[in-house]
Amino acid sequence: MTQHYLKQLFEPESVAIFGASDRPDSVGALVFQNMLESGFKGPVFPINPKHEKVRGQKAYASIDEVRQPVDLAVIATPAPTVPGIIEACGVHGVRRAVILSAGFREVGPQGRKIEQAVLENARRYGIRFLGPNCLGVMKPGLGVNATFNKGGAKEGRLGLVSQSGALCTAILDWAAANDVGFSTVISTGISADLDFGEILDYLVVDPKTNSILLYVEGIHNSRSFVSGLRAAARIKPVIALKVGRHAAGSRAAESHTGALVGSDDVFDAALRRAGVVRGMRIGHLFAAAQTLTSRFRAEGERLAVVTNGGGPGVMATDRAEDLGIPMAELSEASLGVLDQALPGTWSHGNPVDVIGDASVDRYVKALEVCLADRGVDGVLVILTPQAMTRPMEVAEGVVEVAKKAKKPVLTCWMGQIQVSESREWMRRSGLPSFHTPEAAVEAFSYLTAYYRNQQLLLQTPGPVGRRRQPDVGGARLIIESALADGRNLLSETESKAVLAAFHIPTGQAVVVRSPGEALVQAESMGFPVVLKINSRDITHKSDAGGVRLGISNAQGVRSAYNDLIGEVNRRRPEARIDGVTIEPMELRPNGRELLVGLITDPLFGPVITFGSGGTAVEVMGDRAVTLPPLNHFLVADLVRRTRVSRSLRAFRHMPPADMEAMENVLMRVSEMACELPWIRELDINPLIADENGAIAVDARIVVDYPAVGQGPYGHMAIYPYPVHLMTRWQTPDGIDVVIRPIRPEDAEIEQAFVRQLSGRAKYFRFMQILEELTPAMLARFTQIDYDREMALIAVLEEEKGDTQLGVCRYVINPDGISCEFAVVVADEWQHRGVGHRLMVQLMEAARERGLKRMEGEVLADNHEMLALVRSVGFTVITSQEDPKIKSVYRRL
Repeated sequence: MTQHYLKQLFEPESVAIFGASDRPDSVGALVFQNMLESGFKGPVFPINPKHEKVRGQKAYASIDEVRQPVDLAVIATPAPTVPGIIEACGVHGVRRAVILSAGFREVGPQGRKIEQAVLENARRYGIRFLGPNCLGVMKPGLGVNATFNKGGAKEGRLGLVSQSGALCTAILDWAAANDVGFSTVISTGISADLDFGEILDYLVVDPKTNSILLYVEGIHNSRSFVSGLRAAARIKPVIALKVGRHAAGSRAAESHTGALVGSDDVFDAALRRAGVVRGMRIGHLFAAAQTLTSRFRAEGERLAVVTNGGGPGVMATDRAEDLGIPMAELSEASLGVLDQALPGTWSHGNPVDVIGDASVDRYVKALEVCLADRGVDGVLVILTPQAMTRPMEVAEGVVEVAKKAKKPVLTCWMGQIQVSESREWMRRSGLPSFHTPEAAVEAFSYLTAYYRNQQLLLQTPGPVGRRRQPDVGGARLIIESALADGRNLLSETESKAVLAAFHIPTGQAVVVRSPGEALVQAESMGFPVVLKINSRDITHKSDAGGVRLGISNAQGVRSAYNDLIGEVNRRRPEARIDGVTIEPMELRPNGRELLVGLITDPLFGPVITFGSGGTAVEVMGDRAVTLPPLNHFLVADLVRRTRVSRSLRAFRHMPPADMEAMENVLMRVSEMACELPWIRELDINPLIADENGAIAVDARIVVDYPAVGQGPYGHMAIYPYPVHLMTRWQTPDGIDVVIRPIRPEDAEIEQAFVRQLSGRAKYFRFMQILEELTPAMLARFTQIDYDREMALIAVLEEEKGDTQLGVCRYVINPDGISCEFAVVVADEWQHRGVGHRLMVQLMEAARERGLKRMEGEVLADNHEMLALVRSVGFTVITSQEDPKIKSVYRRL
């Protein structure tokens, strides 16, 4: 495997520092001093035309005078000088840089002009850089400290990426005091070039990084950010802290949904879908990292507490309640064992109070019983240093039990002097240890959040499947007609027609323009009916007096029509009125009023929300948000996170709501978010759900033209299942084959496919002896991020299920413009055109993605594969590193 393209940036062998000087406390002086004192093994060249020497070392007037290769340029000179320095670096062959200097876009138009000149010069020479206006980069294990921080960092296994240099220094100071080490420290600054996505790509493959900490202030490219997070979180725990949680943002004008959803809600939803754990304070980052890098993984949320003091147990319980962590209910069998092992005065429940004079044996027995209980998912052990307590003995006993446990064990030895030694010993033994019960419970919450979010990460919503296909073309025509008419707000009848195109049940609505027309339609529909004002200028009809409910006779219809028009004219005289809509009154005594919404976040694109509906929706404030695309698992998670979800179950005299019908609406709204980039806002309020189904009683849709030049699903942060790549093809001998992107539920047929390959075919594909795919490999091959890679499988669709005939895939290289490919076809299906067809469609998909080159490696004696790639235009050359391997490539 070739080295990562950012390796020279983070692991340089030689460094040039522009602006190095002896001037006390200058940025250049601090950076040069840090590099000299950090233990860096390679040469460090000070570049400064005003000095012959810096700190006793020869200084260079320019990079031209350095007669050696330079991996990394660190620039600490005034902003106007930076474009010229970048160009000089490009001429010299330097391809990576860190720009510490300030004075770019953050200072206004002149700074933005300088920044643009830097970018143009960097792109001309293929230079990638961090910054500007950043603290720099550290790699403690290699002695790299290219920052102006006063001091370095301890070597460790945490990767830190921070947008704020000031916060970065604070975190480093906090870490030094708490003995926390780092594999890499990266300050991004204003990210004119490199941003989170590409930096995460590097940290994913860095073997020195076990977990990743992020400090985020804002996102420039949501697709790259989310895609990078998802790739990283599949392999390593990622913990993120974001500021600005209460800033107003992502508000859609006058929308119920927009009024409910803020930018922080959307950011949180993105982290959840990416499998990332979120911290709210700096201390949370390290507590989460300490816990998540332990060997423990939670498989549930139920917590048991073992303590020698009642008060600390209550403190832990209170914090668990705050965080929504359920306290485990111990089984009768567990309670019986504890009754035998503990004094009669023990608490007889959870928390398990083993009493103040508890010996190590009492602690060990209580811990063993809790871990063995099927109703317990993790245990917190608390010790307070009472007169008869032996903290170190208890710590040793707890560690021995924890070594054999699969469930998480966390500890809290309260106090300082009497417990510091045992607390440190537990920490060295790999047991997460905390000073307070609250901090320990918060740490357990990170484990449970990681467990939940990893489940969300693994969800890759597939195609519509057996459900009726939506009429995307019809919905698009309705939207385009409104836009052509100069309207962004669809009428209620148009909005409901769009919903109907996606098979969302709606109430029948007809526009009438006189009391007589209203009467005729009411008689046709049957009483009772509802009248609503029809105006492009009125968003919330009730607020304008534009709704009349439960009209039960002919006289009432005509009177209500006239009253409604008069009331709206009085309240909103400027509004243009185009008649009234009339529809049947939905009489659903067991109905629950719900809200389903869709807004467009300026960064993350479509966002779906669900919660309580009705006229008091903003007052109730009950909602959860998520990013599309959705499947049943994700829909269930969305619904579960609302208070109204409890009312959907049976209670009092009401039967349970039809959950399948309600989930279907959310799935259909997800399809709308994917397939209709014109939609900016959507409110279904109320959606009434009862035991007989779910119906959209009122709907409002705001539309606009999509961004020019967007590719398929370019408006979304998470790339959905690429339905448009599904094709049907017939082999030369007349057999119908479906070629489609792989999806997670294909794991079984993928395993069967590999298992049935001949030994020769397996060796040619994997270049090793392989009987079948391991669970990790199977997940890796079927749970893919379609934005970063593509796998197309050829299948026979049969009544007993699909049979896989072949598979081809590409994975995008870190340069973002090339990809590596692989292809394999079942032995009995070779020489029948399957491989050729797969390769042709894979190349088409790569071109559509904007890739420029496809490359791969083929064993020299794999003559069939070499013939296949030549037939589709690949060039074949012998590898310079190994003559037994052929390198193949083709421009796309």
